[in-house]
Amino acid sequence: MSMEPPYLFSHGSLRASVTATSDIASDSIELAVRGLWTRSLAIEIRAGVHKCLAEHPAAMVINVLDMRDPEGASVPMWLAAHRAAGMPLPPVRLGLCAPPQSVLADRLRKVGAPQYLPVFPGMAEARAALATNTPLTGRLTLTLPPVLTSASIARDLVGEACAAWHLTTLLMPARAVLSELVTNAIENAGTDITVTVARRGTGLYLAVRDDDPRMPYLRELAPHQGGLLDDRGMGLRLVHNASSAWGARSVAGGKIVWATVRPGVQARRDRAG
Repeated sequence: MSMEPPYLFSHGSLRASVTATSDIASDSIELAVRGLWTRSLAIEIRAGVHKCLAEHPAAMVINVLDMRDPEGASVPMWLAAHRAAGMPLPPVRLGLCAPPQSVLADRLRKVGAPQYLPVFPGMAEARAALATNTPLTGRLTLTLPPVLTSASIARDLVGEACAAWHLTTLLMPARAVLSELVTNAIENAGTDITVTVARRGTGLYLAVRDDDPRMPYLRELAPHQGGLLDDRGMGLRLVHNASSAWGARSVAGGKIVWATVRPGVQARRDRAG
């Protein structure tokens, strides 16, 4: 038996009516919604927004150009998404892409939403505006080969980031988490990997992109001879325990496995246990 990551976002985790893509260079996520607005679609959208915001991107665009909402009934959903995007520190810059002559766009204007939730007529305009207005955040990126020494280089990258951004309390858990993400990619994907370490307020965003589309999962621990536990799958369990959130997303030609590390996560979990 296996358990999926809490924020697994593969092509099969949500129906094709709600899909997520990302741009590593701009540190943004795009959530596309298709089909007729219904209660079931609303549930899918809420789950998709939650999964995207858990990754704490710098910016996020929700594209509803291909969603049919003849009565504009989805307005409360987008206002709720705006509130949710404002909760992380720093907040996620959110934009909505909707047909300008639609009932939905008209209802958004009537409730004053464009004053705080930018509404764009097309994705090109949305991408350009969010890229221009998103504050620059600390970010380090490396492309590494699928060899075990890459894990050590990734740990050093975390050390540089923590020293530069004065986040030394996160050094040990972040090094351990990124090391496991890199090692897991090396052992299971066997392709070149792109490692990203980015600042998220008082926390860190850690991501590893590889060219293997298979999603990660947590293995159940199994005893073997001598009564000890097989350590296969333990790496992702370490990630699960040491991070505030983690998950995976499909990208063109592969996937991204990510985690966020914040102060006090392990202490809170120790008290909860």
